[in-house]
Parts: sequence; structure tokens; C-alpha cells
Amino acid sequence: MDIHEYQAKERFRSVGIPVPPGRVVSTPEEAEVAAEEYGGTVVVKAQVHSGGRGKAGGVKLAEDPAKARDYASQILGMDINGLSVDKVLITPAEDIDTEAYVGVVIDRKAQAATFMVSPEGGIDIEEVKRTNPKAIRKLSIDPRYGMLPHQAYWLANFLYDDPNLADQARKIIAQLYDAFVSSGAEMAEINPLITTPAGEVKAIDAKMSIDDSELFRRPDIAEMRDTSSEPPSETKAREAGLSYHKLDGDVGCCVNGAGLAMATMDLVAHYEGNPANFLDIGGSSNPDKVVAALEIITSDPNVKVILFNIFGGITRCDDVANGIIEAIEKIDIELPIVIRLTGTNEDRALEILEDAGLSAYTSMDEVVKKAVELAGAA
Repeated sequence: MDIHEYQAKERFRSVGIPVPPGRVVSTPEEAEVAAEEYGGTVVVKAQVHSGGRGKAGGVKLAEDPAKARDYASQILGMDINGLSVDKVLITPAEDIDTEAYVGVVIDRKAQAATFMVSPEGGIDIEEVKRTNPKAIRKLSIDPRYGMLPHQAYWLANFLYDDPNLADQARKIIAQLYDAFVSSGAEMAEINPLITTPAGEVKAIDAKMSIDDSELFRRPDIAEMRDTSSEPPSETKAREAGLSYHKLDGDVGCCVNGAGLAMATMDLVAHYEGNPANFLDIGGSSNPDKVVAALEIITSDPNVKVILFNIFGGITRCDDVANGIIEAIEKIDIELPIVIRLTGTNEDRALEILEDAGLSAYTSMDEVVKKAVELAGAA
């Protein structure tokens, strides 16, 4: 679950990270009032779960309250990477001397939280890695001991030669680890971490992504979810108990089991097709999940064919067949559908489909080849 910048800053403040004040508003009038209270130049920042806000025009520097109102009017309602902006953050502008990057993410290969720091902040860390990998220092934290003081110093000294700045950064790095762990996060980053001409180190931006599996024991963080700022298909999938990730292809995949879903996507690519999504309906035999899956797939305008690949173990093939028919009756589906059903109650499932004028394959290669062929023809 992604949370907004202002919410991430709340988490940062709770562990002592120096973050400038800010107010979230939803109207131009509120933006003007907030700017008046802060005085001086303020930053008007779109609050949306997307990168590239600045490039899209979602971050503006306002010299006075009237400008803040005008910029808020322009940003509110703006579309950034398919997401509409309905809130902006008003925060005082800072005098910036230098910009650095500090981030921590779950590294599944290391099986640990791993820090990445760079004195080149204010740009994507991926770009720094591509153009100047020596400007990045990485460190994995042993979860048995947490972050040790000498590790925080080792990272901070890579960012700053000045002992005063390095000491401030050391504290912030340790606090970021505390915020990361206490929030059940998958990722937390400060970009940029700035120094001011007065010799202060501050976090003027914040980003956090929370592990969904952690939310049941952190209801206060679960309440931060903003469904208006996430793709409707992802919201619907989560509510239906489906694992779904949108991709850029045109073969809509509906599969049961994460391993089979990955194998299906690989096979689509092997036959020179492009999967439109990862969608795992899981081991449930509930036809409603199939209906929800088809509604999600057909909401993607890029999809040209729907591919069902079901291996019936816990999942019963006849229930999936009933779900397909129910969805077709409920939704006006004009796309071609190719189906592979094999396993539990396979014979009954094939009878159900035949009675509805549909057919199914039992070979995975054949059904994928057919789906790629139909997508190409479309």
C-alpha cells in the first residue's frame, strides 16, 4: 500500500526526523489561507501515488498566497499518470545548499532491509545507478540486531565530509530505519535530504510503501489507504481477494496460482505475445472471483484477448466454468476468450462450457499460442 507524501512525513516526524511543517488542502481557497499562515514562499505539491510529479507540473513554487491559490487551482484535478489530484500539500520553501538521497527497501536476495544512500539527490536513484554507480553506497541491516550506530555513521560519512552534517545525517538514517520497521514498510525514502546554508539537514520529501501483509496489525496505517489515488482495477482486485498487477501488453491473463500465472506470462512472451496483466484468482472455487477477474481484465482498453489458464487442484474447474458463463451473461464481453481447464472436475467443466457454446483446451502450449494469435489478428 502506497501512502501520500504528507502521510509519510507524519510517520517520519513521529520518530524525530526533521521535516518542514505542511498542511494538506483540497481547494484553492484553503491553499491561500495556508500560504498566508506560513508566510514567505511556499511549495504547492500534488498528493498522488505517482512519480514524476514535478515533471508533470504537479509541484510549484509560490512566492505569495495569491500564487499559491492560482497554482493549487491548476494542480487540483490534474491528471498525473492516469491519477487525478484531489489534494495538495502546502509547505514552506527551504533554502537548499545540497541534495542527497537516503532510502531503505526490502532486498529479497539479501533477506534484509537494505539502505541505499547517495550524495546525488533530487533525481531518481535508478538514474544515478545507471550513470554513476560509484555515487551509491549500500548496506543490508541484520534484522536480529537492527541498525547499529557505526553502520549509520558509515552511511552518513559517505554523504557528507563535514562532521556536523554527517552527525545529523547519522541520526536521520537511524530514525528512518525506525520508521521503516515500525510502519511495516517495504520501502521508505527521503529524496532529497537537504542541507541548508545554516548547516541544517532536513527531509523535505518523503515516500513510503507499506507491506499489505502488515496492515492487519497496524490499523492506524491501514486507515491511510486512499483508494481514490490508486487505479480502480487494483482496488476492485483487492476487495475481491485477487492478486493483480497491470502490465502494458494485450493478452489478458486469468490464472489460478502465482506460479502458474508467472509461467503463463512467460509462455505468452515465449510465443512473442505481450501479457496485459498478472492476475491470480487463487485457490478459491467461488465463481464471483471469476466474474470480478473478468470485469477487471475487460476494463483495460489494451486487452485484445482473454486467456484463462486453470489447473484444478483446490480450485474446481466446474466452478470456474460457471464463473466464466456468469460473467459473460453479466458483462458485455466482445473480446475473444480462450480457455484451458484441467484437473479437478475437468470433464464436468467441459460439459458446462459446451452447453454454453464454448470450448476449452487441455494443453497449455496450445491455448497460449491461440491467445497470442488472436491478439495479433486483432
